[in-house]
Amino acid sequence: MIGIFDSGSGGLTVLKAIRTRMPSADILYFGDIKNAPYGSKSTGELSTLTVRAIELLQKRGAESIVSACNSVSASLAVSLFDALSLAPTQLIEMVGTTVSSFKNTPARLLLVATPATIQSEIYQNGFRMVGKEVTALAIPDLASAIEFGAPEAEIEGLIRNALAGVPLAECDVLILACTHYPLVADLFKKMTGPLPLFDPALAVADRAKRQLWPREVGDGTTRFIISTDSEPFRDRVAALGLNGEPLIEVLD
Repeated sequence: MIGIFDSGSGGLTVLKAIRTRMPSADILYFGDIKNAPYGSKSTGELSTLTVRAIELLQKRGAESIVSACNSVSASLAVSLFDALSLAPTQLIEMVGTTVSSFKNTPARLLLVATPATIQSEIYQNGFRMVGKEVTALAIPDLASAIEFGAPEAEIEGLIRNALAGVPLAECDVLILACTHYPLVADLFKKMTGPLPLFDPALAVADRAKRQLWPREVGDGTTRFIISTDSEPFRDRVAALGLNGEPLIEVLD
């Protein structure tokens, strides 16, 4: 079984991409809505939440883990492989897959993410390792606004204010380095026009298929655990169009 975790609804973009490429895989998704958003948490808090999420998924039978949260990737410096008895082939995260997608390309990159992701410099350092520079921009409060169903006008305003003054004509690709952001890709397109958007969920799904198939062939079941109930989350699960009635377990 593949275990996927995120601070809430954002990781559903990763789940959808993996489900498209691996329709027979059994997937267990944990949305830690009680502690959302992860993007405003400290590195210490993120490390603790990461370990708790992975332990929960492992206890429920997940053998392979996908970290569907860019902010959490910054906390993976903790020795997860030893602490949680994970082999490197059992863990997939967002940053490495995204960086490798642009290795040896001349594309000029603009990356938007949560404050925690930007402040960690994990993307900036990752791109430097492959000889590329990236313009990194934090958008405070955007992930939270998306997660908890803020009005579209409010979400649009957060994006517009963040991009104000950014020379978009000098960029070739906009990387949406928060899994919540593709949920409002249409609003980003409204601000950025013809600038191509890159959704890391697609790169993660491609790696998951290469790395986990055929080991993770199952019955195609999808189950959800959330740390507190959320109507927006339930609405987004319903919108995925999964077969049958997905089981959503609420911890509190």
